[in-house]
Amino acid sequence: MTNESYVAVAGATGAQGGAAALALLERGFRVRAFTRLPQSSVAARLRAAGAEVVFADFDRRESLDAALSGVDALFAMSTPFGTDTGTEVRQGTALLDAAAAAGVGRIVFSSAAHADRGTGIPHFDSKYRIERHLAGLGVPWTVLGPAAFMENYTGEWTLSGLREGRFVLPLPADRPLALISARDIGVFAAEVLARPEEFAGRRVDIASDRLTCPGIAEVLSGVCGRPIGFETKPLAEIEAYSADLAAMFRYFTEVGLDVDVEGLRRDHPEVGWQRFADWAAEQQWRL
Repeated sequence: MTNESYVAVAGATGAQGGAAALALLERGFRVRAFTRLPQSSVAARLRAAGAEVVFADFDRRESLDAALSGVDALFAMSTPFGTDTGTEVRQGTALLDAAAAAGVGRIVFSSAAHADRGTGIPHFDSKYRIERHLAGLGVPWTVLGPAAFMENYTGEWTLSGLREGRFVLPLPADRPLALISARDIGVFAAEVLARPEEFAGRRVDIASDRLTCPGIAEVLSGVCGRPIGFETKPLAEIEAYSADLAAMFRYFTEVGLDVDVEGLRRDHPEVGWQRFADWAAEQQWRL
């Protein structure tokens, strides 16, 4: 891979894909950003940053074939949210099949930490099905397994609690949670694509910090300028909302995510891994 290489980025108008696109552009790669909404404001910002923005729909093979034409590498990701895990697997494998057919020379797939460990979490297991499909395509690959997203805490579900002085999650107070920002996922993906032989055929779980929920609440107290206390939400309440998310928090409670944060910092300092406090200080907390 050289700076003349063309890297396609799936989900480029989302948090992960957008971060990967920007990190690749900063490294000097040419970027082709995939989106179903090429006229959106996010797409316009990517275009202004130097990306080529193209229409791509995972359910329309002809759009994938056109978008992948002439591409050297692909950053791929998938999500069931907004659809379901069956749709996620179908769309994810369709993207990978199209990339293989187009002669894409390398694929980096963003999955989830521990997805290869039989977690029983539906949206982790679906990603592992896509991982297995990727491994059988005969295309050089790397899989990234991000831990829990820091960006989850800027959503309305968290913000509504913060307005009341509460940080609420269905986790025990003493259970550390491995965390990562979208920015770090993107930067690490760019590192992988810049040094492809080093990461060929590897699966790497990634996180940049590890905190208990009271520790997260303490950081949020500082950036929000008000006292924030941690409260454990009953898992049954999550189960009533989403069996998938309940399975995830049950796994986090009973097993946890043992991502080697210290090893990543030691072996890949060039990523500039963000501590949760540093990430939180950069956010706009509109409470």
